Amino acid sequence: MKISVIIAFYKNLPFLDLVFSGLRRQVYDDFEVIIAEDDDALATKEYIKKRSGELPFLLKHVCQEDKGFRKNRILNAAVRAADGELLVFFDGDCIPHRRCLQEYALMAGEDSVLMGRRVMMSEALTQKLLATGDGKLLSFYSHMKHGSQRKEDGIYIPFFRKKVKKGGIMGCNWGVLKKYIVAINGYDEDYVSAGVGEDVDIEWRLLAKGLRLQSMKHRAIVYHLHHKAHYSLEEAEVNYKLLRDKQAAGHIYCINGLDNHVDIR
Repeated sequence: MKISVIIAFYKNLPFLDLVFSGLRRQVYDDFEVIIAEDDDALATKEYIKKRSGELPFLLKHVCQEDKGFRKNRILNAAVRAADGELLVFFDGDCIPHRRCLQEYALMAGEDSVLMGRRVMMSEALTQKLLATGDGKLLSFYSHMKHGSQRKEDGIYIPFFRKKVKKGGIMGCNWGVLKKYIVAINGYDEDYVSAGVGEDVDIEWRLLAKGLRLQSMKHRAIVYHLHHKAHYSLEEAEVNYKLLRDKQAAGHIYCINGLDNHVDIR
């Protein structure tokens, strides 16, 4: 099964370099990578042009003018550009475990939404990794030593099967067959601030279509690099209000979504 890895990206090339290092280490190799940049920075274009000839996987790039937070819009453009049957979504600050894509490929199936989890790396460990690029720093021991949070989510147990009792999609680490994203018209572009729109909203619409959540805890693992929060609680509450309105209206197939990008594919 071919996977299209879609990475939401904004400005931080050193972080992206570490994400690429994680992708180079994948034991599963039938995948392409699409950088979904909520900007059109020349530095990013030059970086991707340079790295394209060095990396063992196909690298694509979609971008747009920086006009504030339009993450959902550029994610839709990336979905249109994707050739994989399975879409896996990461953020540009999340390094995948070497078996992450293998686990997604193994668990992908009809009517399933796959939800991975993340280790929250400490600032000290993030800085050390940026300075050295040493992948061995992603070990459980290293997370213990440097005070990372949710380090228990970084324990790889491939035979682990967890029933979903709480929690849901995290926009930085989840996967679904492309046809199901298309069936709900992709991400809703009415969300123009961070939080809710790239995970909670798309989750309720996929579940309303009859799909079920499948936990990937201890299997699909990513390591979240430390940085300051990109959005406030006030912004999230605005989005939750918008979400409640959309749920009340019953717009499972969102009005402002993937159809806006038919010229791409």
